[in-house]
Amino acid sequence: MEQAVPILPSRDLRETLAFYEALGFENRGAPPEEWDYLILGRGDVWLHFALQADVDPHTTANGCYVYVDDSDALYADWAPAIVPDRSSGSRIVAPVTTDYGMREFAVVDRSGNLVRVGTRIAQAP
Repeated sequence: MEQAVPILPSRDLRETLAFYEALGFENRGAPPEEWDYLILGRGDVWLHFALQADVDPHTTANGCYVYVDDSDALYADWAPAIVPDRSSGSRIVAPVTTDYGMREFAVVDRSGNLVRVGTRIAQAP
């Protein structure tokens, strides 16, 4: 088995942990203060975060793509947990069907990381 895991910046690891715990992720590593690093997981999805206190959430260009079985159902589950925050720009963007065969939505966390979540859909003939 091969797997890639993104390492994303976090301006505040406790804030990042709370944000992703609200989405059903769990801390699979040490407490944030022990390593200045987070290892989060939800099912087979793993996200790593390294402390970068000077990160500007409005200018970061970091992100990753998460493939799931049902992006619409996951969006419905996550949407109530994400309260848009103007100071950080965190938000959730509703699902769309793309011309490249995905049904996807996006989450921007409080450190400005973009997490796109999608499901492959059957292509039109």
